Amino acid sequence: MKKIVSLLLALMLVLSLAACGSKAETASVPSGVEDGVLTVAMECAYAPYNWSQPDDSNGAVPIANAPGNYANGYDVMMAKKLCEANGWELEVMQLDWDSLVPAVQNGTVDAVIAGQSMTAERMEKVDFAGPYLYATIICLTKADSPLASAKGISELSGTCTSQMGTIWYDTCLPQIAGAQIQTAAESAPAMLMALETGAVDFVCTDMPTGQGALLAYPDMVLLDFAGSGDDFEVSDEDVNIGISIMKGNTVLKEALDSILSTMTADDFNALMAEAIAVQPIGE
Repeated sequence: MKKIVSLLLALMLVLSLAACGSKAETASVPSGVEDGVLTVAMECAYAPYNWSQPDDSNGAVPIANAPGNYANGYDVMMAKKLCEANGWELEVMQLDWDSLVPAVQNGTVDAVIAGQSMTAERMEKVDFAGPYLYATIICLTKADSPLASAKGISELSGTCTSQMGTIWYDTCLPQIAGAQIQTAAESAPAMLMALETGAVDFVCTDMPTGQGALLAYPDMVLLDFAGSGDDFEVSDEDVNIGISIMKGNTVLKEALDSILSTMTADDFNALMAEAIAVQPIGE
């Protein structure tokens, strides 16, 4: 009997330690906003989601690691709403696209708000709050191109590109049978410049980026194949745009989701329209 009691006590002790360890592990992931500041990373070169400008006009905020420059765009506007609702200050950091997820992983920033799709691959590295936008995939070509009259992706052909590390390049372009896929562009501006200079015949991107591009490049046309039956096949994870945070950061995720869950697609689109309206020409 004593042996049985001893075994039971030992088992209870192991379970107790395991439970404590689990709590400690959860508690070891800081929210990042204990200091009242939400540090957000973005490219500041991906209009209308985000861009850099030389002043604070139209509600732009300083870029912490680029003195004298200010960030604005849909991502900044959304970050400001989230901070206001939670009583935080906003700090924006400018980072290259490929540096965004690592910055969240190593704790350099609290979150990335930068037009990222909520893909399963990214979810292996970070957690996501949101979505904070639902994207539509489109193509852009020049107005004088034979492709300008295309009614579906089966009518597209020729050289093309998109931004590296995006579903546009990795998932969408390969669905076009006649596509001659070129090297991925390092950024959205580089992608658009490839089309503008004639380096490629068309590019693939999302609706907000395309709408913003038409302001900067009036000689381009937007090809939206939605509802045609000849469109890109994408999943929800491809078009749901989210906010990436450190794995296990449930406090921050819940704080962000508590606001985003009250917003509708119409709310998101209205805010994006505001961003496009104040986007600097040439961005």
